[in-house]
Amino acid sequence: MLEEETPTRRTRRDWIVDSALFLATAVASAAALAEQIDRGLDGPLLILDVIAGAGLLLALWGRRRWPLGVALAGVPIAAFSSFGFFPAMVALYTVAARRRWQLVGLVFALQLAVLPIYRTVQIGDTVPNALHYAVCFFAYTAIVASGMFMRARRQTLRERARRAAAEQQLLLEQARYAERTRIAREMHDVLAHRISLLSLHAGALEFRPGAPAEEIARAAAVIRASAHQALEDLRAVIGVLRDQHDGESPQPPQPTLASLPALLEESRAAGMRLHAEVLLDDPSSVPDAVGRHALRIVQEALTNARKHATAAPVELRVEGAQGEGLTIEVRNPAPVLAGGGSVIPGAGAGLVGLAERATLSGGSLEHGLDEDGEFRVHAWLPWPA
Repeated sequence: MLEEETPTRRTRRDWIVDSALFLATAVASAAALAEQIDRGLDGPLLILDVIAGAGLLLALWGRRRWPLGVALAGVPIAAFSSFGFFPAMVALYTVAARRRWQLVGLVFALQLAVLPIYRTVQIGDTVPNALHYAVCFFAYTAIVASGMFMRARRQTLRERARRAAAEQQLLLEQARYAERTRIAREMHDVLAHRISLLSLHAGALEFRPGAPAEEIARAAAVIRASAHQALEDLRAVIGVLRDQHDGESPQPPQPTLASLPALLEESRAAGMRLHAEVLLDDPSSVPDAVGRHALRIVQEALTNARKHATAAPVELRVEGAQGEGLTIEVRNPAPVLAGGGSVIPGAGAGLVGLAERATLSGGSLEHGLDEDGEFRVHAWLPWPA
């Protein structure tokens, strides 16, 4: 069922439409009145006809706000006033365009009911009653049908606009969720790397209590710096994820493959036995999007090696060229062969995130034990020409 329309402030277009309709109705009413005057209408009935019809004509300016009231007021006027006949028809149209069908049917029936009175009051009309009633019935029916059609059309457009706004809001929420998921994935990689370094240095202090003071101080400084950086990274992601409604949220740092030497140096400083071959003329020449994914893959692979094969040597190989793609391979003996178990807990989502990252960038990632019993992470990322 169509809902009743609530009155709204008249727009510039509404003013133009209402003014044109008022003038057209006034002209038609004046013509009808002139015809009745020619047929002999005069005296008090003429004065009453003009006053009542003019009042109803002026009341049309309030038809948008009070459509039913104006239409009901027009029913007794339409029973005797030739000047108010056409304003009453406009009022019927307004009710059909703005109110539910039960009220439309009421006004429609009342206007039909006063037609015999109007026929009795009018002077010198030679049109047969049956023909007059038939013409009025079909005219009123056409008016009601057109008004209800316009109402249904407006409500359809409004519903379509509401649906489009809801879909737009849903797309916005999905975009926000996707962006926050991406940020969370980035921060998982960063924090896992930092915390694994902390664990290794703390483990070294725990198992070598008699180490020289300089070495202890150096390890403590690394722990302090790593903890500070981890807190900064955590503060950044919390700042981004805290406010869902900020369209200009600050973005976390986005390192590229140019940061690879610093990453390798951090890992070696933590005691990792890392042999790296970076067969790239200039890592900074790799596009930022590709380099960012590549750095995160290397970072997560080294983090996993520190977690699950602490004492194992790790081999890293990065090679590629523009137009051929970028290949990353990380190898280390499986934990059971490495002589050390995992001392750092993990959720097991790191490699899943890496595979998703590689797939979304148009590449691929494989991980698992190879035929030599070593754990291998192999990734290929596209490097456009």
